[in-house]
Amino acid sequence: MINNSYLLGLYGITTDTTSLIGSTTSGSTTRKTQPTAPWASTEIASAPKASDLVRAALAGRRIVNEGAVQLDLSGASSDYRKMFAVYEGLTSLSALADRAGVKGLTSAEAAQVSKRFSEGLAEISAYLKTADFEDVRLVQGVSQTTVKTGYAQERAPTTFTTQPVHTGLATTPVAAFDGDVKFSMTAKTATGTQTVAMDLSEMGATERSMVNVVNYMNGKLEAAGVATRVGTQYIPGEPKTIKSGEKTITLPAGPDQWALKITGGSGETVSFAATDTSDAVYVTQGAGKAGAGQLLKFQAEGGAAPAAQQGVDDPFWVEGRAGLTNLPDGVETVRASAVAPDGSVWVVADLKSGDANQPIKGARDVALMKYDSAGNLVQTKLLGAASTANGFSIAIDDDGRVALAGSVTGALEPGKSGDSATTADSFVTLFDSTGKELWTQRRGAKAADEATEVSFGADGVVYVAGRSKSALPGTAALGGWDSYLQTFEEKQLTVTGPETGVNVSTLQFGTAGDDSVQAMTVSGSDLYTAGVENGQMIVRRFTLDASGVPTLASTRDLGFASGEVAGISVENGKIVVTGHTDNTALDIGTVTNAHAGGKDVFVASLSADLQASGADRLTYFGGAGDDTAADVEIKDGKVWITGTSRAAGAVKEDPTQGYLARIDLATGAVEKNQTWRAADDQAKPTSLSIASGGASVLDRLGLPQGEIMQADSKLLTISTAARVGDQFSISPVGGGRAVTVTIDAKDTLETLAKKIVTASGRQLDAKVVTDLKTVPVTQRLQISTAANREGAIISSGAVGKDALGALGLSPGFIGPTTADKDAPKTFGLNLSNKLNLNDPAGIKAAIEGIAGAFTAIRSAYKSLAPTTGTITNTQTGNGSSTAYQQTQLANFQAALTRLTA
Repeated sequence: MINNSYLLGLYGITTDTTSLIGSTTSGSTTRKTQPTAPWASTEIASAPKASDLVRAALAGRRIVNEGAVQLDLSGASSDYRKMFAVYEGLTSLSALADRAGVKGLTSAEAAQVSKRFSEGLAEISAYLKTADFEDVRLVQGVSQTTVKTGYAQERAPTTFTTQPVHTGLATTPVAAFDGDVKFSMTAKTATGTQTVAMDLSEMGATERSMVNVVNYMNGKLEAAGVATRVGTQYIPGEPKTIKSGEKTITLPAGPDQWALKITGGSGETVSFAATDTSDAVYVTQGAGKAGAGQLLKFQAEGGAAPAAQQGVDDPFWVEGRAGLTNLPDGVETVRASAVAPDGSVWVVADLKSGDANQPIKGARDVALMKYDSAGNLVQTKLLGAASTANGFSIAIDDDGRVALAGSVTGALEPGKSGDSATTADSFVTLFDSTGKELWTQRRGAKAADEATEVSFGADGVVYVAGRSKSALPGTAALGGWDSYLQTFEEKQLTVTGPETGVNVSTLQFGTAGDDSVQAMTVSGSDLYTAGVENGQMIVRRFTLDASGVPTLASTRDLGFASGEVAGISVENGKIVVTGHTDNTALDIGTVTNAHAGGKDVFVASLSADLQASGADRLTYFGGAGDDTAADVEIKDGKVWITGTSRAAGAVKEDPTQGYLARIDLATGAVEKNQTWRAADDQAKPTSLSIASGGASVLDRLGLPQGEIMQADSKLLTISTAARVGDQFSISPVGGGRAVTVTIDAKDTLETLAKKIVTASGRQLDAKVVTDLKTVPVTQRLQISTAANREGAIISSGAVGKDALGALGLSPGFIGPTTADKDAPKTFGLNLSNKLNLNDPAGIKAAIEGIAGAFTAIRSAYKSLAPTTGTITNTQTGNGSSTAYQQTQLANFQAALTRLTA
């Protein structure tokens, strides 16, 4: 059967508009009012096939080609040509997205399709910025009168609230206040410093309730002339909902809780110090089937601090645990953590989504999250990856500088994009102690590579180790995954420029099989790596010359791996390697504890030159099931290890317990083995770090050691994912030159507001607004149309340099929503620059995003259709059709008659 749409198409007639068939007694004909839209003729045999569109795109043909658009209505507005050019460009992108989702696609073609899609999306974005529409507007983003940044900063904080410390009434005794509770509060002002000693034994027989203890503390502060005050914060119990199969069950509200609240006096900076302290051990873990991130704090035995007590309303508390902090909801994985010189803990996490007040640019980013000793999140610093990134390792030097290493896919500035949008590259970023980025280096091979370890050496040298599937610049590939070691020195490339990291050496080593570096440490003029190479557990020693460049000196094969390395350290002249293995007889000399079955943790003590020695020692640790080592730290001759334990014969879905063990390095004796459960009987520790003197009675009170109530940094490059050099542009609504807005190192919301007003030619008004309803009170940047102005179009920066995504702003038109008769209506395609074809989720999002853009263009097309009045035929100049059209219509009517006979 012949489709009527095909016949209509033969005569340049569309089923999308009013019928062109028929006549009136006056001889006039219902006329074509709009050119046929490309989506109205998709059933015509001559319409391009998706496969042809894919081939044309991969061959390099332009995605947006206004010159190739054919209009079938003479005299039609040029807006149609521009609109159809965008639509056909989106059709090509849609075909590429469909192709990317085909099963069995080779990796080479998938990479090519993904790259072309990204290029095409950028082409459409660039076209929309410059296309000069007359009677309608198309913008890449949305159309609004006022927008606010997703990023919100806390207005100068004056209060600090602890985590809950008491359950019940404020007038009943508080367990956290029991015993020998001593600490001090120090208030610092411009005129001096006042320290107030707090000792709850001074309360005598007075009951240590929330009310009474707060009154005691405030009396001491008032007597010392300190304006800061302590109060209580009521936290009402709330009902909880849980899922049981397909049912949702609401549980009764839990008991009310109370926290301490510190209200700072004007101009006072407050800090806390404990009289007695003990070492603290921090463990990060994934809890439950969803792997929710948590930071656990344990008080090490010894020291002078009172023993840690059970947390408030916590069914998974174990003896010695001094605190638990739930990491933000967007955390996907935590792989590393380290303690800073000030006692705070930096945690490296992969984020699948940013906080509502601090969005991420791409699909997954790396976050550096700083926690104080009480488990309060002090700062979050985002890497700022445009697509995806993973954080694998962290190192902190004596000055508090933080080195972060991992892998990144897609663009990362100032590190350049890789050769492929779908291939991971290694990166290393150096931050100062405040979280300010100092420099970033992206050093990738043609194939995939990733940085798995980072360490500091002498004079600021940074060492990065990892693995690569092909040769890194200046090296030769050995086969499979190869191990590598890179050296970076800080240098000032120009007289006035900042210091940056310069790669001064690269070594690639390993075997013809798959190799990896899983641990690294620097000790004086030696650098050690440990990992699995072609199935064997290998330790390597490199000597460092005067400039810090390494040379391989010796290698030690510890035997068949059948497991992983968790850490390597130098302790009392010995090399200590820790991990887990199925191998019951690693090649390491004297065994102090035998292998117990399944996977066991091992601790190996080797000579510094890696030569076999009678003094070598090997200790196995574990039970009959599988025991794994996630991370290890050594302090004072004691090896602290964390990981998971499973019962013998357990499968993937069976329960796992977390453990924290302490082993004496000299004897191999297991001095401590604390185990715990988590939600869904799934506990998976991922990293460990030790803070000397980090535990104290302040943990009971939810108070940190050190300073509190310090305002967050106002710098956008520290408090958001924005990086120096990130950009967006502002264009006049009627077309014309776009003005670029660039993020500088010293930019704040206030300075950015001024830049936006200037770049828009005062078409936009930008200011910092305060939201008094939020707790704590926050501030955002608000952008709106200036009074009696037309507004402007805000466009995203290039992929990898887009500042809008980091600030939580959507590109689009900011102006009046209701246009007057002389102003064109604006339609937002809501087409995100983040769309990609890197994985199934990305492909799905791309298809859905393009479908939404198609809908917006169709709406724009309909808005151009005349609604009243007689339409003049552009070929005759009057209300009748041409003789040619009359003949064609007669032929068409005859054809229909034959078909329906």
